[in-house]
Amino acid sequence: MIPRRSEHLSAAFALKELTVLVAIGAVLLVLARPTIKQAITKRDLTRTMNNARGLYLAGFHMATDGVAKSAANSAWPGDYAQTSLSDYCTKLVQNGYLKAADLQEMLSAPGAVCTVNSAAGPPGTVSLSGKSALKIYKVKSTDSSQTIFAASSNYVYDTALNPDAVPFGDNGFVVVRKSGDAGIYWKQQATPAGYDNNPAKFQSELGRLPGAAAGIVVPGDGGSALINPQ
Repeated sequence: MIPRRSEHLSAAFALKELTVLVAIGAVLLVLARPTIKQAITKRDLTRTMNNARGLYLAGFHMATDGVAKSAANSAWPGDYAQTSLSDYCTKLVQNGYLKAADLQEMLSAPGAVCTVNSAAGPPGTVSLSGKSALKIYKVKSTDSSQTIFAASSNYVYDTALNPDAVPFGDNGFVVVRKSGDAGIYWKQQATPAGYDNNPAKFQSELGRLPGAAAGIVVPGDGGSALINPQ
């Protein structure tokens, strides 16, 4: 039996409609890609911010307990003689404020995987390897509440974001202050230029380095952060 002409036309139209739908879908996918990427970045930044705040809370409880109990072994990062992130994490684990497994999750992010190894004590020790997603600043008990406690490792104080820096390049960064306030910031907020070129406003809204005077902003961390694993 010879197929009818109408059947051929119907099949041709169906194929044409399918091709058009596929093309439209491809265009929509291309248009949506930046939005999808932005949403994923925002999710990862939020997760890192929460991890940084969890690390801050552990440090805050350790420091305040140290004051209440007059225990010199429980203090803010800058009040210890040791200057590495591994040393500070060891204090958090030794004093029971965090577990090594918790630290590994807190210090890792996409593109920055930090491995935490713990050795049984007493006293137990912690060693870090790889790349930490966070850096901790040498905050002291005498520093103001605006002082930066932690930031994502792609941020250098008062410096434009580097697109090649991990974990987030120039897509954004995270800051947690000594007050406990935490936030996600974008590349235009990395320097005082994003705050009407007002250093005091920059310090108030983003934060200041440990020991920095009010209204005085100098580019770079200047040795104010604990030494991260290399």
